Amino acid sequence: MSAIDFSDPATIAFLTEALTAAGVDGLEISRPGGQLRIVVAGKDGARISSTGATPPAPGSASAVVRAPMAGRFCLEHPISATPQNLPRAVSDLDIVGFVAVGHILLPLRAGRSGVLTRLLAEPGALVGFGDPLFEIGLPS
Repeated sequence: MSAIDFSDPATIAFLTEALTAAGVDGLEISRPGGQLRIVVAGKDGARISSTGATPPAPGSASAVVRAPMAGRFCLEHPISATPQNLPRAVSDLDIVGFVAVGHILLPLRAGRSGVLTRLLAEPGALVGFGDPLFEIGLPS
């Protein structure tokens, strides 16, 4: 029996649709370094959540926001008309981008307060679980 590739966007989209069709409340997948949770929430569709920004290394003045799952990286919400300019100040709860899996958008939270300084992935690129997306400069 071969292992299921949980980093494949098509697999995640299939699981979400199958959970919804089966009337299942949700699914949680834990791996070393991350966790993925899909919760089916009635007529609002599915919510996907996972771990956020990587903690900074000791002595480091920056943190990296990593992809919590595989999908297409979106810098802005598809219906947003406001471009995201860098550098810009962010709080730990600010949404700094999205990972799209089919028609589902997973918001990416900064996870740390600081200055969003660098974009580490191209908007529209296919990203995998754990891929670096942003760098946040932390206050000293």
